[in-house]
Amino acid sequence: MTEGNDTAPDAPPGVDVDNPSAARVYDWYLGGTQNWAVDREFGRRMEAFWPHAKHGSRHNRQFMNRAVRAALDAGIRQFIDLGSGVPTVGNVHEVVREHLDPGEHAAVIYVDYEAVAAAHARVILEREEATEWAALVQEDMRNSKAILEHPETQRLIDFDQPVCVLMLAVLHFVGPDDNPSALIHSYIDPLRPGSWLALSHMTVPDDPEEAAGVARFAEHYKSTSNPVWLREREEITSWFDGWNLLEPGITHQADWRPEVDSSTLPPRELAAKPYAWCGVAEKPA
Repeated sequence: MTEGNDTAPDAPPGVDVDNPSAARVYDWYLGGTQNWAVDREFGRRMEAFWPHAKHGSRHNRQFMNRAVRAALDAGIRQFIDLGSGVPTVGNVHEVVREHLDPGEHAAVIYVDYEAVAAAHARVILEREEATEWAALVQEDMRNSKAILEHPETQRLIDFDQPVCVLMLAVLHFVGPDDNPSALIHSYIDPLRPGSWLALSHMTVPDDPEEAAGVARFAEHYKSTSNPVWLREREEITSWFDGWNLLEPGITHQADWRPEVDSSTLPPRELAAKPYAWCGVAEKPA
């Protein structure tokens, strides 16, 4: 995977390129190209005192890929990706296309409020001729009613069939005043049994030194348009109440149905493991 580059793409009209954006910084962490100098500078500052940002981001993307494939193997063909960010390596629709047999049908709704994420998502879907079965809804994920009732969502998602809702590395941008538990339920309560919820969230490790490092990382995000809130495992686990947690339960991202034993990861990748929890659950009958 590349480390990103220092060539800025053309900015869509109305996009703020004077302040760092969490979506574009995340794109840079993943080795993408849809970021600007202000985002790369911010990302490098983060790495200077908390070196796990890139590897943690890649753990999250790999978890998403595995969760989507698992949902497909379970027969789910509909996905709503909340806070999808700037399209970069391993998007949901790419995983779906690669995993399904030719002729099999699926539907993907990406949701992001940021103009650059929306603009590039639309370009990619058009270029890849995926607009018949994948679409972007430009909306803040806090506005669940607007998202679920959006014409594109209604066009592609059949709520009489199971849906996999993805809330990956996005709820740590939702503050306590926005009641993340209620927000989650506004999406999953309308879903039929057999639907899935896949979720990941940054956390505070037990080790005091590690905890101090990630706390400084979160503190610096207060200067962006997307402040970060860190949460304990117990709170994250509670968001799955009433649903059936799938094996292996609440784990670090690298340990959710891994393709390789996480203990064999290179030291820098292994060191990034304790900073997030994830899980996947199924709505019971």
